[in-house]
Amino acid sequence: MNSLKKYFVAGLLVWLPLLATAAVLLFAINLIDRTLLLLPMAYRPETLIGYKIPGLGAFLTVILVLVTGLIAANFFGRKLVSAWEAILSRIPLVRTVYGAVKQITQSLFSDASQSFREVVLVEYPRRDLWMLAFVTGDTPRQFKSVIGHELINIYVPTTPNPTSGFYLMVPPEDIKRLDIPVEVGLKMILSAGVVNPLDDPIEAEKIAAEIRAKDKRKAKREKR
Repeated sequence: MNSLKKYFVAGLLVWLPLLATAAVLLFAINLIDRTLLLLPMAYRPETLIGYKIPGLGAFLTVILVLVTGLIAANFFGRKLVSAWEAILSRIPLVRTVYGAVKQITQSLFSDASQSFREVVLVEYPRRDLWMLAFVTGDTPRQFKSVIGHELINIYVPTTPNPTSGFYLMVPPEDIKRLDIPVEVGLKMILSAGVVNPLDDPIEAEKIAAEIRAKDKRKAKREKR
């Protein structure tokens, strides 16, 4: 009986991640496919060729993003983007939302950004309760002058959804820096601590290799 239970659990560990991944991908593709509804009925695939092509909306969306990036990366494209942003900046509500979203996306995707590059421990919401957090940058000087000492920006994510959380400004001495990749911290948060790659010898070696590579890249940047 114990052997059957062992085999059943082993089978679940194989199939559940695969099924969950497939379900998420199918949901995302179906959701993006709905962008085809923005097209006039006469130009939709089911009208032109007589049947619906699954995933076509996702494919066209990827092509559109790539083409937009190609245009925005050259001199003429940057001028167009600047002109477009100048127009948006004159609309009261739109400029606030657009500016905030642009800053967040630049922070997440820019290679030069230091956001979400370091995992730390912080005592939150009270002493002797520790949570994983991410350093997101330096606190504005005006805030530091009001408080009277140095502060550092951190983001404390919630489990299992790390996209929601709390933005805190804390003294540097109140955090414990962890020499681990951000991906490891995210795995632990997403799994609510069930996944612990730090105690897995294979994963620990991968983490050590990533840290060594990161240190080499940092040393090269400092030499330039």
